[in-house]
Amino acid sequence: MAAKVHPNVAAAPQPPCISSIVSQQQEEEEPPVVLTVWRKSLLFNCHGFTVFDAKGNLAFRLDCYDSTSSRRADLVLMDAAGKPLLTIRRKRLSLYDSWIIYDGDSAATATATPLLSVRRHLRFGLPKSKAIAHVTPLSSSLPLPEAYVVEGSYGRRSCAVRDARGDAVAEVRRKESVGDDVFRLVAQPRLGAPLAMAIVIAIDEMFRGGSSLLRRTCSA
Repeated sequence: MAAKVHPNVAAAPQPPCISSIVSQQQEEEEPPVVLTVWRKSLLFNCHGFTVFDAKGNLAFRLDCYDSTSSRRADLVLMDAAGKPLLTIRRKRLSLYDSWIIYDGDSAATATATPLLSVRRHLRFGLPKSKAIAHVTPLSSSLPLPEAYVVEGSYGRRSCAVRDARGDAVAEVRRKESVGDDVFRLVAQPRLGAPLAMAIVIAIDEMFRGGSSLLRRTCSA
């Protein structure tokens, strides 16, 4: 299956760090980053995500192995070399299905910076809406001055993160003839590929039903 997704699994150049990506996000002339996302870990007996760039090289990974009692309730997005980039953590004691995205490995430091909040859209008592989630910036270090809405259907692999003008800053698109576990992620420069992938992981947790990765232990 791995060869059908992308052939160059062995090639794994290290992607730029989060700070360098953020410093370049204002350059709107940059083309979007197109990724292929596979909802599967390349490690034996693991679950998670494996993400390839447009050239077929490994870009990001999230590896979780089965465990009856998890050591930590965090999902850590890593680069190709295994360096933690972002942590996706469920917000406790919340009335909503909410997730916080932190810079780096939040379990390794007590001063991890929260970057984004991703909250599931509540539909009861409201007019019919295309929204499935809401994204709110939490850090002044990000050049993201406004809240965003996620619209569409993640189950159909057809949804987008949109700004107040309706412009897409990230899109999930179905990849032809490979099923629901493989899809495309298109990230615009002002959001960046790591944050776009972290939002997808949070959305996946919200809508994946009873097979949440938080019931497994994450390996970094």
